[in-house]
Amino acid sequence: MNYTKLGNADLEVSRICLGCMGFGNASTGQHSWTVDEPSSAEIIKKSIDLGVNFFDTAIAYQSGTSEQFLGRTLKKIAKREDVVVATKFLPRTTDDIAKNISGQQHIESMINQSLKNLEMDYVDLYIYHMWDFNTPLEEIMNGLHRIVNSGKARYIGISNCFAWQLAKINTYAEKEGLTKFISMQGHYNLIYREEEREMAPYCQDENIALTPYSALASGRLAKIPGETSKRLQEDQYAKIKYDASKIQDDIIIARVAEIAGNRNIKTLREAIHRNLQKLIGFLFNNIGNTGQLCSEKQSSLPFCQIKSFQVSIAFMRSGCNNSIPLIFQVFDCIQRIAFILGVFMHIQPL
Repeated sequence: MNYTKLGNADLEVSRICLGCMGFGNASTGQHSWTVDEPSSAEIIKKSIDLGVNFFDTAIAYQSGTSEQFLGRTLKKIAKREDVVVATKFLPRTTDDIAKNISGQQHIESMINQSLKNLEMDYVDLYIYHMWDFNTPLEEIMNGLHRIVNSGKARYIGISNCFAWQLAKINTYAEKEGLTKFISMQGHYNLIYREEEREMAPYCQDENIALTPYSALASGRLAKIPGETSKRLQEDQYAKIKYDASKIQDDIIIARVAEIAGNRNIKTLREAIHRNLQKLIGFLFNNIGNTGQLCSEKQSSLPFCQIKSFQVSIAFMRSGCNNSIPLIFQVFDCIQRIAFILGVFMHIQPL
């Protein structure tokens, strides 16, 4: 396992992060395919044995039971200072707003509940799970600054936003002397590469760590064509994300399997390694936990040690045409031209 600093933070983390959305009580929450506590504990222990020290969960995962499973297991098998734990909070609900619960009060309530679930005094990274359009950013940033100052979180991160939003909110924090986001968790993998346009270059320039979710495309990149699983069958959220582009995605998935087969490694390893190679130096793959990681009793996790060949990357990319169909390339050009014309039309003479 390779280790490195998490962006601008004083946190040394494994290049592989164990995503914990697959942990939790399957009878509560969004997903029916999550694994129970004994299975979760086995996966967490195996991950630690393989050198993983970075764990990512959220209060939204199975109504907090993912946090509970992770916290109880880590308490038994690891020293708190030896692991890096990230969790996330959701935006205010309509009920919160109706009750006049402020953004700062909401964040305080969320972190307190997460710490209770995790049975911890603090988290290393507290992540703004998705943009809250109903709460002023001043409330969000002041609330997060307060919990960092109180010692309940060491650093803060953000997820599911656009590059301009991250730039805006971190600029505000810097101007006001508040805590800035040190990590960005966006959707990124071999079959969804939108982050390469603006988010990845921006984060690289600012030394903001990328901790992408769905690195295996909800299991699709860990399977050979025709193979299935309980999650692939039941994960309706993932179907919304991927089913519309299935024909094009299947070409890439087949090429991952072909390259992996030629090199006698698992498709899961090839898919993760491709992510690490593409954005090496500031990207940490957040891998799911209900697939091949422990079920196959692998003796090592050599994603970071695989020697890659440029021909392999070129072969995979040729199957996806850079993941941007021609119609969208044309539309993007039109947008850029319209923007430039709009700027010139609004310039006032001196």
